[in-house]
Amino acid sequence: MAEFPDERQLVLRARSQLDQWTRDARREAYVELFEGDQPILTEAELRLLDALDSELEREGGDGVWGTDQYGIHTAGTSSSDTSLGVVCVYHPQITKDSVLRGYDELDDETEERLNAALWRYSERVATLIEAVLDEFIDQTQH
Repeated sequence: MAEFPDERQLVLRARSQLDQWTRDARREAYVELFEGDQPILTEAELRLLDALDSELEREGGDGVWGTDQYGIHTAGTSSSDTSLGVVCVYHPQITKDSVLRGYDELDDETEERLNAALWRYSERVATLIEAVLDEFIDQTQH
């Protein structure tokens, strides 16, 4: 049977851990960005985001929280150093079309603040996952 390249095996092993790494990173990013000393949204904005999430789920959608998606990528180099990274492949976003009527407080400025916060959250999650991936690679190669 043919041997697969080491990098391929490493990617497969890392992807098998990705769901757990993502759950852990989401918790950490949420605490850091929304519950820390300097939250990126006001309490009212966070309540609105949570209400929108719940309403979207009740209407049969996926909501907002937990819809972000991440993938492990290779840099595509042929060097002996493994060059893996993490990218957010789906950033959740609130749009007036995606929410039900009755959310008068969702003006353009609020919508933009919520979407900017969701983007920052998703990018922070990707950074946290990548840190764990780097540690995983170091442990695997030594």
